Amino acid sequence: MSAQQIYLDHAATTPLLPQAREAWLEGAALWANPSSPHKQGRAARASLEDARERVKKALGWQGEVIFTSGASEALAIGLGRARAERRLVSAVEHDAVFRAAPDAQELPMREGEIDSDALARALAMPGRAVVAVQSINSETGTVLLPYARNPLVEQVRAAGGLVVADCSQSAGKAALPDADMIVLSAHKLGGPIGIGALLVRDFAMLAPSGGQERGYRAGTENLPGALGFAAALEAMGLEGWATTAEQRLDFRAALSRYGEVLQPGMQCSHIFAVAAPRLAATAMLIRMDAAGFAISAGSACSSGTLKQSRVLKGFGIDEDLARRTVRVSLGWNTTPADLDAFAEAWSQVNA
Repeated sequence: MSAQQIYLDHAATTPLLPQAREAWLEGAALWANPSSPHKQGRAARASLEDARERVKKALGWQGEVIFTSGASEALAIGLGRARAERRLVSAVEHDAVFRAAPDAQELPMREGEIDSDALARALAMPGRAVVAVQSINSETGTVLLPYARNPLVEQVRAAGGLVVADCSQSAGKAALPDADMIVLSAHKLGGPIGIGALLVRDFAMLAPSGGQERGYRAGTENLPGALGFAAALEAMGLEGWATTAEQRLDFRAALSRYGEVLQPGMQCSHIFAVAAPRLAATAMLIRMDAAGFAISAGSACSSGTLKQSRVLKGFGIDEDLARRTVRVSLGWNTTPADLDAFAEAWSQVNA
């Protein structure tokens, strides 16, 4: 990437915050295994537990924290070992959810939300269900789990089920939704790659597997990553970004003058799915990259394919519109000048 290129693919990964980089380096000096009984191991363990408490405090979480290698592993633990007989997932979940629960029942969408009637029918079937749903959809920015009172969560709990909220795109930017388990990814919020967490309201919801993390996750803990993760959460928050909410909304309006900003349901202000008037998404990516802008066409885990986005199809987006749709996502270091420059380039390419 050239020195002049403006990065607007933060939903895929976002640059390290300076505070997270400093904390990671401090953790790298604590090289001992946190499970070792000697002095160096005890020092590493103390730092790890301090990071755990800092993560909980930063998020206002009263339950347990299991450090993982990222959101994919957290989903695998939450969905794979939940004490439930059935898995239900929305049709617009990240591919990692379908890999973690390949036998899950898929719930259709209606007007940007999970179809409540379909959910009711699924919950009425025999056996306890665990329901996975993104807090904010990673391709469209649709808010699927609002942060206040949520009818979906109430509906699931009334049926005796559990809710796993994938907060990879919302944690550190908004309050956590009410859920029984929360999935986090540090590199989506300015922390290091290779560290994430599964927040669990009560360990009784999960079947242990042995190993580290109180027996719920095997493998030596990533201490530098945990410290960087905690520092990133403490430093994050949309209110501390270089752009204001009003500027981000103005940016959405500017994009819509030369294309269609998809808005299936309630939207966040840092992920935009926008369809070009004529050009296919692949052509738009090439042209915008040549103009000095890094964007994507949906999730980084699936954008290497030429097939129609499963997520956009799940939201009921027309195939032709989906074919022309790219994703523009903002981060903590996105400036108002970046937004203005992209909006100008977008208008020139699509004029």
